[in-house]
Amino acid sequence: MTIGVIGGGAWGTALAQVMAADEDVRLWAREAEVVTAVNDAQENPLFLPGVALSPRIRATADLADLAAASAWLVVVPAQHLRSVLAAAPVGDQPRILCAKGIESGSLKLMAEVAADTGPAPVAVLSGPTFAGEVARGLPTAVTLATADAALGAALVARLARPTFRPYLSDDVTGAEIGGAVKNVLAIACGVVEGAGLGLNARAALIARGFAEMTRFGLARGARAETLAGLSGLGDLVLTCSSTNSRNFSLGLGIGRGEPVATLLDTRTVAEGAATAPVLAAAARAAGVDMPICNAVAALLAGAAVSDTIAALLARPLTVE
Repeated sequence: MTIGVIGGGAWGTALAQVMAADEDVRLWAREAEVVTAVNDAQENPLFLPGVALSPRIRATADLADLAAASAWLVVVPAQHLRSVLAAAPVGDQPRILCAKGIESGSLKLMAEVAADTGPAPVAVLSGPTFAGEVARGLPTAVTLATADAALGAALVARLARPTFRPYLSDDVTGAEIGGAVKNVLAIACGVVEGAGLGLNARAALIARGFAEMTRFGLARGARAETLAGLSGLGDLVLTCSSTNSRNFSLGLGIGRGEPVATLLDTRTVAEGAATAPVLAAAARAAGVDMPICNAVAALLAGAAVSDTIAALLARPLTVE
C-alpha cells in the first residue's frame, strides 16, 4: 500500500519518515527544492535538516499523484487546509488531519473545514510532537480522533510503529481544540521567558491557560478528559517549555521586544499567530473568558508587552 502525505514541511516530512518504515509514501510539497532534495538526496534540508530520509519516500509537486494513495496525512497549515483539499483529487481516502488551528472567518475547526470540501472520512492526529524527535525514531504518543470507530481502529493499526503510539479517541472536537489553543498558549509562555518573568510565572500561565483551554473546549462540546490527555495538556506542556516549538520561539522574540512582523517573516509557520485572533473571536462568540489568549492576540496586533502583562496582573482576584 501507499500512503500520501500532503505537506512537505518539518512535520509532514517527519510523518513520511515514520510511515516509510512499513510502506511506500508519496509526499506532496509546494517547494520545488524540497521535491528535488527528497527524490535525489533523501533529505529535506529546508525544513528538516540532518535527517536521512527513507528511499521509500517519493516527493511530488502535483497533488494528482496522491490519487492512488489509500489514505492521506494532511499536514498543511490550518489557514491553507480548505484550498489544498479543494485542489486535491476527488476520492474516498481517509483524510487524517494534522494541522492545529481554527479557520479565520468561519471559526471552524479543521474537521469541519474538511467536511465542507467533500464526503471522505476524516480523522484528527494531534499530540505532543516535535518533528525532529519523531523523524529520529524517539518515543512519541499521539491522539488519533475520529467519530467512526471502525475507521479509527484501522488507522491506529496502520499508523502505529514501535516508537510511534497513537491512542484512539472519538472526541474529534476535544483533540482539535487542545492542539489549537496550546499553540496560542505556547506563544504566551515564550513571552514570559523573553520578558524574564521567571519560572513561577510560566507555571502559573500553563495552569491558567489550561483552564482557558478547558472552558473553551467544554463550551464547544469537547470532553474534559480529552483536554487533559495527549492532545491537550500533553501538547501544552511540550510546546510551553522548549525553543523547539515555533510558537514558543515566536513568543520569546516578542517578549524580548523584537518586531512581530520580523519574527513572522520566515519559511516556517507558527500556527498560533494565525489562531490567536481567531480564537479570541470564537471565545467571544461562545461567551468564554480567555484573558491569556486575548492578550496574545493583542501582542500580535502590536500591543506593548509591559502594558499587556500589567493588564493581566491587574485582573480582579477570583476563585480557582
